[in-house]
Amino acid sequence: MTRRILATLALVAAVTGPIANAQIGSMDAPTKPKSYVLYAAESQTIPSGKHATLELRFHLVSGYHVNSHTPKSQLLIPTALTLQPSDGVKPGRLEYPAGKPFSFSFDPSDKLDVYAGDFTLKLPVVATAGQHTVDGSLKYQACDNASCYPPRTLPVKVIFTAK
Repeated sequence: MTRRILATLALVAAVTGPIANAQIGSMDAPTKPKSYVLYAAESQTIPSGKHATLELRFHLVSGYHVNSHTPKSQLLIPTALTLQPSDGVKPGRLEYPAGKPFSFSFDPSDKLDVYAGDFTLKLPVVATAGQHTVDGSLKYQACDNASCYPPRTLPVKVIFTAK
């Protein structure tokens, strides 16, 4: 009798297992974007040998936010741009925008300081005449309304001409 029950259970599992797996596979969670923050280098022109400000425009994928450059807790990862030295370009101190207050529905009293949608960093520079490219990387941690994801690094190229 026990052998018959085990054989029946094995047969049921063999028949329904592939059906259950196919149904589970069809209910995949929405895929997360490859990058939460987007940046497209925009060519800019500035006067050579004079103080000028370059604007670096970033866009967050809808539904996500990142901590500002100065989050309200040391436990949060700040958004930070690091630039590599470039011949003929003397960068000044990066200017980050103010963050926007954000709170989760489970704790509306705890306000975070975040960037969402579009945000612009300003880079003061003095550059010699000619075309320039400054390489860098934006480190950030993206979150949605339910969770935060591992930190990421986005390559950034600042392209401009000094005339």
